[in-house]
Amino acid sequence: MIRSILVVGSAAIVVSAIGLAAQTRAANPLANLKTTPERTNYEQTSRYADVIAFMQAVEQAAPKLVHLTTFGYTNEGRPLPLAVVGAPDATPQAVKATGKLRVYIQGNIHGGEVEGKESAQMLLRDLAQGKHAEWLKTMVLLIGPIYNADGNERVTLTNRGRQHGPVGGMGQRPNAQDLDLNRDHMKLDSPEGRSVVKLMNEYDPHVSVDLHTTNGSYHAYHLTYAPPLNQATDPAIIDLLRKQWLPAFTKTIKSKYGWDYYYYGNVTGGGRGEGRGGRGRAGAPGGRGETAPPPPAQAPPAGERIWATFDNRPRFNNNYIGLRNRIAILSEAYSYATFEDRITATNRFLEENLAYAGANADAIKRLTADIDKKPIVGTTLGLRAELDRSPEPVEILMGEVTEERNPYSGQMMFRRVDVRKPERMIEQGTFKATVTERVPSSYFIPSNLRNVIDRLQAHGIATTTLPAVQTMAVEEFRLEGIEPAAQPFQNRTERTLRGSWAEADRELPAGTVRVDLSQPLGRLAFYLIEPRSDDGLANWNLVDGLEGDAKVYPIVRTRN
Repeated sequence: MIRSILVVGSAAIVVSAIGLAAQTRAANPLANLKTTPERTNYEQTSRYADVIAFMQAVEQAAPKLVHLTTFGYTNEGRPLPLAVVGAPDATPQAVKATGKLRVYIQGNIHGGEVEGKESAQMLLRDLAQGKHAEWLKTMVLLIGPIYNADGNERVTLTNRGRQHGPVGGMGQRPNAQDLDLNRDHMKLDSPEGRSVVKLMNEYDPHVSVDLHTTNGSYHAYHLTYAPPLNQATDPAIIDLLRKQWLPAFTKTIKSKYGWDYYYYGNVTGGGRGEGRGGRGRAGAPGGRGETAPPPPAQAPPAGERIWATFDNRPRFNNNYIGLRNRIAILSEAYSYATFEDRITATNRFLEENLAYAGANADAIKRLTADIDKKPIVGTTLGLRAELDRSPEPVEILMGEVTEERNPYSGQMMFRRVDVRKPERMIEQGTFKATVTERVPSSYFIPSNLRNVIDRLQAHGIATTTLPAVQTMAVEEFRLEGIEPAAQPFQNRTERTLRGSWAEADRELPAGTVRVDLSQPLGRLAFYLIEPRSDDGLANWNLVDGLEGDAKVYPIVRTRN
């Protein structure tokens, strides 16, 4: 612009234009603030220092609106940043005192899945510039762009295989301990895992949004998503998401932009487009030896193609949040779309979901409050599950990719081709319980089981301690067998316990820890403590006393 003005020789206009630009920057200090992808023509993704500098710049430009804090640390000691928007300050007390709907937005749980990290920063900038001001009348937003900060910093040009950029490289999937943080929500072996459950305990967000980038099949969706998949989640959460929320936002995306979004899946069965691992399973690009997902309800006929979701276990963020009686939505930008399109897809996902949440804030708060009060003692909940089948085939939009060479690494990338090929196939998007158990009123945990007690308390589960010896009628779990997994996973050997509960009389010593299942986190406590749980503390080898010829599970429970 300045060059063209000089051509016509109008120095006065040049001075005027420069002055106007300076005034604009003064009035809007965020006008020229760009994310790393925006600054590099979408060749690079943000490093940790870039994210911190960007968030600080936003806070400085809007100090009354945006408040920065941290919610924990990575394994290498990096503080995990959190921006609080819509409250007087960043403390949990101030956030809760607003009475508004609390929404937590998390990016970068896998260090190579970077779109959520960038979208979260763009959202923060938009809010600081006054966009979406109506949201802040009903919501407080908690924005954590860079959860796996250690993994984010381990950038190579070859991470995530065939993903279409960023061509300047991206981080690695696990954290610095080589742990997949999206498998750590129950066992809490990572500082990051403990940090995020601490955030859940202190801020208690009603809604959590976890932003990912998918691997897998050649489908035509710009983005796929998933609600909680665990079979023990309160049905009211699932009904809200599957019957109202997700269909409404999907329809809006299609109407506004012509883009298709749908429930997460990969195609299993013969033919091109067959799933190649999905969310980090073995053999997937960027996968790290994930254990196999639960089996389908029945083996598909030879050659049948199925659209199948991922795993029901609460080691995954969205499933874990559901067991805490809260709304959770996972997004998966399509890895073979361009980096810019993946960020755009995630931006649109965030915008439309937040618009829905803001418009329905009171109803969402009532729903979660009602679920917290709902008694579960004496009810039956599922502890293990298998994939269920849709009664009829559904239409899935399959797509195509073409190959392009990364100009810097020389390796081939896949790029989405804008075609839609409708195909009818069975969908396996939900789970049904295969092992169920009655919820007791209490568990009693020997005081020497420090791994168990520590993790229950870290999850925010309320406990009390018996002040004196008590003799009472209880149930004990009599072991019939313990089956270890064939290979270690996430530095632990998982195991499956077989047996049944039977009546017994016990003398419980002083110091025994009691867990009351009538508390709001009763579902989570049940899933962690029950011996046959597919993701409990016994599964993760965290319950001592099961070695050798052990005959009885060391934790007992009440009969009623």
